[in-house]
Amino acid sequence: MVQISVLASLVLIVLGAINKNAVQLVIGLGLGSLGGLELAIREHFAGYRSHTTLMAGMVYVIALGLTFFVAKLVLWQCMVIGVALAALAFWQLREKFKRASGGLTYKLK
Repeated sequence: MVQISVLASLVLIVLGAINKNAVQLVIGLGLGSLGGLELAIREHFAGYRSHTTLMAGMVYVIALGLTFFVAKLVLWQCMVIGVALAALAFWQLREKFKRASGGLTYKLK
């Protein structure tokens, strides 16, 4: 399923660039990012390779967007909440990877 979403994202990116359609381009980039994130989540929780920082960064981006657009907080408050949640997520994700990989905190190629 991930391969189909990545293929669709590539098609949308090319069409958006050719037609100069910003909506197609942004949707293609977002869809490709989600495909890459799904692969990172699978590798991380299987203990294959640590993607702790990437996933904690996604927690930050989601928290920032929700607190700014939904809760209507001031930007600096949103950033503080995002950093706190990302730090907590980083710690939890690192612990999960340690358990999945047999005690390692990171794996290099």
